[in-house]
Amino acid sequence: MAAGEAMAAELPAPAAAVRTAPLLALEPRLQRQFQQKVQRARTKRTVKEELTPGVVFVGHLPRGLCEPQLREYFGQFGTVTRLRLSRSKKTGASKGYAFLEFESDDVAKIVADTMNNYLFSERLLKCQFVPPEKVHENLFKGCDKIFRKPSQPAVRRYNRIRSLQEKARMTKRLLRKERLLRKKLAEKGLEYDFPGFDPTPVCTPAVLERRKAAQMDGDTEDDEITLKLPSASVKNAVQRPKKQPRQRPSLKKQKQT
Repeated sequence: MAAGEAMAAELPAPAAAVRTAPLLALEPRLQRQFQQKVQRARTKRTVKEELTPGVVFVGHLPRGLCEPQLREYFGQFGTVTRLRLSRSKKTGASKGYAFLEFESDDVAKIVADTMNNYLFSERLLKCQFVPPEKVHENLFKGCDKIFRKPSQPAVRRYNRIRSLQEKARMTKRLLRKERLLRKKLAEKGLEYDFPGFDPTPVCTPAVLERRKAAQMDGDTEDDEITLKLPSASVKNAVQRPKKQPRQRPSLKKQKQT
């Protein structure tokens, strides 16, 4: 009997008893203050879980305003949980609008009402609260990644040296567009002819010889230019009368008078 009671005493307490056990402070005299702090932390945690986030669209942003500046500026209203600044995939420059998610939708509505038409760096900001049903699930995709400028902007990609297969694909695509355009003009009854796409480079010797031959053919076909002079009667009619010299009064006559 005594052995059974000893074994029961050695068994661990149930999980429910462990959960309901009160938390103890390191110093017994501060136990009451410690319990009050724990209670406040628990109530604060439950309040945070009940908050619903809100999204704000911010447009007409000035240049030079990036993610750190936006987070710092709009963080004055409340906690910004996520931020997405729209950027160009080719150049990496800002497109002038962003989406901010606040911890509370009430704060998001206050931000939208306060900052709408707000003059900021010579621009009027456009802020609008986005309803939860209109927020796309991939709106903030990749917002936590650090932005890095593209290594190959559009100009570098456009001017890169292309292979023969890429040139053939470009030529095929341009010729197809030209055929579609001529077909549309014919369907609408428009008789309009335009120089089509020439896949040969502009400065090849063959193109230069063709241009030179076309210029020479044009010079031989032109007729001589004759100038017709007006007849004598027309010339006399158009002639202006000659100006007569001015007569100056002589000094002798003035003295006699």
